[in-house]
Amino acid sequence: MKLTSYWLDTAPPFTGGAQGPIEGSYDVAVIGGGFTGLTAALTLAKKGARVILLEAETIGHGASGRNGGMCNNGFAQDYATMSEKLGREKADQLYKAFDAGVDTVERLVTEEGIDCQFARVGKLKLAAKPEHYDKLARAQALLAAHVDPETHMVSPADLASEVGTERYYGGLVYGKSAAMHMGRYIRGLAEAAARRGVAIYERTPMMGLKRVSGGHAVETPKGKFTAKQVLLASGISQVGPIGWVRRRVVPVGAFLIATEPLPQDLLRKLTPRRRNAVDTKNLVNYFRPTPDNRLLFGGRARFAVSNPASDEKSGAILRAALNDVFPELSDTRIDYCWGGMVDMTRDRLPRAGEREGVYYSMGYSGHGTQMSTLMGTVMADVMDGQAHLNPWKDFDWPAIPGHFGKPWFLPIVGAYYRMKDRFQ
Repeated sequence: MKLTSYWLDTAPPFTGGAQGPIEGSYDVAVIGGGFTGLTAALTLAKKGARVILLEAETIGHGASGRNGGMCNNGFAQDYATMSEKLGREKADQLYKAFDAGVDTVERLVTEEGIDCQFARVGKLKLAAKPEHYDKLARAQALLAAHVDPETHMVSPADLASEVGTERYYGGLVYGKSAAMHMGRYIRGLAEAAARRGVAIYERTPMMGLKRVSGGHAVETPKGKFTAKQVLLASGISQVGPIGWVRRRVVPVGAFLIATEPLPQDLLRKLTPRRRNAVDTKNLVNYFRPTPDNRLLFGGRARFAVSNPASDEKSGAILRAALNDVFPELSDTRIDYCWGGMVDMTRDRLPRAGEREGVYYSMGYSGHGTQMSTLMGTVMADVMDGQAHLNPWKDFDWPAIPGHFGKPWFLPIVGAYYRMKDRFQ
């Protein structure tokens, strides 16, 4: 069993990185080599900007290369709840932004010729308890009436047409959602940006950032340079002078396992339509088939940080959950086990804007593939003077009380959600 991301291990390496010392001046410095940073850098370069991108590790090392392989439309939250909280008009606007995110991924894959097996397979949200089905049905009725007619319910009696398990009690299908190979996508974006002239420096953290006349002075281990504009696309990074961000983003571990390749007939039985699937628990489980016919199974196995020892412990928990959902896989070999850190905000909604001359976009809270891709393109336009295009521009972002970067409270949060799953 490899303790590494299946996506990164099975994707061609990124070969377009810049080498040597850094100096001179740029129009834009992008901090972070994930989906946000790369799509922003690519879009800005297409506009004619001279762009440098700094990645503290390697391209896709963070959440972008360690996720569940899903490009889903829709909120993490219940649509009715969001409508009550924000008003129907605002809720619809934000819901459509997630739709636009999936569309943007598809457009970039086509325009840049990225071979990542993008497919609109749809998402199936599975009722973990009988009473959850009624809540999903109420949500679907509202969605179909107001903002997403491409949704439909699957009754408990018909669920076998969608998934080969008796563990769930019906579900809700979001037809616009997609799946793809995340490693091929992230490295494909990096190659596309490099082709457009973006100077991409891996293993190059930003160590200093200071406003100067005409822009910003940026310090790295490979040299100093200036940039007229800076975009933070750094997620949960613990490197560099971004303490303001760390007080507002909680790094939460997400963990995954991937089986050995499965026989075609068995995989057809487990996932007849090859959809993305996610359940309604607070400590969520999710699964999908991979392009080479493995079953990827993930979830919030533990409220803990990701490291090899933590990933292995979480993998054992996920293995037990996999056996519960699909007992016929109890003797199946697990080839991959890995974890990644999700940049969670307090209300599980992204944040993007500008503070003290520095732009930022992050906090995707487990729904990052589509929204981070969209926001990379949007922030390129915002930095070009079109601030009105930012769907998150009116959201404030107060610090989380008692949080200064290291999430000491995660075990307490985990215990709370385990209790909710037991009684709700």
